[in-house]
Amino acid sequence: MAKRIGKGLSELLANIEDERLSAPVKVVEGENVYQMEIANIEPNPDQPRKYFGEAAQRELEDSIRVHGVLQPLILVKRGDKYMIVAGERRYRAAKAIGLNTVPALVKQIDDSMIREISLIENLQRENLNAIEEAEAIDELMRMNGYTQDKLAARIGKARSSVANTLRLLALDDEVKSLVRQDRISAGHARALVPVTDRETQIDFAYQAADGEMTVRELELKVRYYLNPDKAPRKLSGAEKVRLSAEMRGFVDDMKRIFSTKVKLVGNENKGRIYIDYYNADDLQRIYELMSKLK
Repeated sequence: MAKRIGKGLSELLANIEDERLSAPVKVVEGENVYQMEIANIEPNPDQPRKYFGEAAQRELEDSIRVHGVLQPLILVKRGDKYMIVAGERRYRAAKAIGLNTVPALVKQIDDSMIREISLIENLQRENLNAIEEAEAIDELMRMNGYTQDKLAARIGKARSSVANTLRLLALDDEVKSLVRQDRISAGHARALVPVTDRETQIDFAYQAADGEMTVRELELKVRYYLNPDKAPRKLSGAEKVRLSAEMRGFVDDMKRIFSTKVKLVGNENKGRIYIDYYNADDLQRIYELMSKLK
């Protein structure tokens, strides 16, 4: 059974008439959901989303194989075909696994509304990367003269979330590209916003890319870059030798006991020890080990 569309889209579509079609129809919560031939559907050339992650797309294909297309596409008639207003990921996945039809709402939507519906649908439904989300939010605000408060209410997000997302647009294009490719996360990107020197910003981004640095590690790196007087004192050669001889074994023991990454910053007089955990189960395992050692 098709799911109801999101609140923001429901409000937009409430007063838009359906096309009159002879295709099979099912009424779902007041909406006419048609079974439309995939061969008669075309993507929107102005689709806001430009990058479709391969792994996420394969997951969607697997889900559709099992459950079918649960959320109807939104289409508009264009000549003999129907153009996608919202739902291109579902269309691509259904086509890839060989489906002949997909559920869809077919609306009489004018060109001025198509872009807004596409943007809101992407923001509410699809797993946009952080830069695509920021660009969509920025375009909606400029298109309709929305304030951050009004747009936040429109798409069902907190105003602070909208504001923080928009800040990412200040990043260098090369850093944005790393976000689009999922090589750095939204958290990494947010950590880089205060770094206004472009070369440094790009350098930090590549250092963190592909899982080479956690968000917390990057935040510390940025903090010390912006406040060098607060950075840990660099060790002399003699201190490094002493640390390698006396403390590296201590860190190695901790790694062995906790079976995770352990990092020591500082020296034998002052510093910090970082113990990584990667999910709730991992944290519980470390907690139980520490309980046994009490």
